[in-house]
Amino acid sequence: MSAVPPTPQTPAEPAPAASRGGGRRSLAAALLLGALGSTVVLLASGQTWRSGVATVAGISSKTLEADGQAITGVPAALAIVGLAALVAVFAVRRAGRVLVSALLALSGAGAVAASLAGAGDHAALDEQAAKLSGDAAATVSGLTQTGWPYVTAFGGVLILAAGLIALRFGGRWPGMGGRYEREGGPRARAAARRPADPERPEELWKALDRGEDPTAESADSGGDAGKAPTREG
Repeated sequence: MSAVPPTPQTPAEPAPAASRGGGRRSLAAALLLGALGSTVVLLASGQTWRSGVATVAGISSKTLEADGQAITGVPAALAIVGLAALVAVFAVRRAGRVLVSALLALSGAGAVAASLAGAGDHAALDEQAAKLSGDAAATVSGLTQTGWPYVTAFGGVLILAAGLIALRFGGRWPGMGGRYEREGGPRARAAARRPADPERPEELWKALDRGEDPTAESADSGGDAGKAPTREG
């Protein structure tokens, strides 16, 4: 009975080009949506959201306006948090990247909710009317609303979309490369053990900083080189 030859194992194939391309596209989409959404929120929240008319001394009237920052500062604050999370996505890996991506998505969702809740809020206008008239119970009338709260909410939707893309495809994205190694790492120790090259002044200075004598190694090697070989016997 003949033995069955073992089945040869095929080597693992590299990731297909389509997968790499999908990772790059999702990365570009998340960066674009996150940056654009944060910019929209910051700009739109600084525009006039509501206006109204306040009566002063029971005779004259004055038109008052309130921008998004006066009504609620939550969307702008969350937009800044979203920008920070968008940058931090590339500084972490694995579970950390998932957490930061979730924070990015939650920042967008919170900006949407705060914008829609602030669209019908006129407390900031009432406060202005009270200061203007000197009456704490003063209110405004003839309230009008602009479309800027909804533009702000749209920016929050873009941030939310960037966070969801990061949650779904963030595992394929590259991380920040370690350009500089911590002192004491394997490469740093190997470089410390390597003798300084007398032809490179920067290496001589590094050796001096480490408390070594860069000329000792070259003198030893020079002395060995100058010895003539002796014939035994």
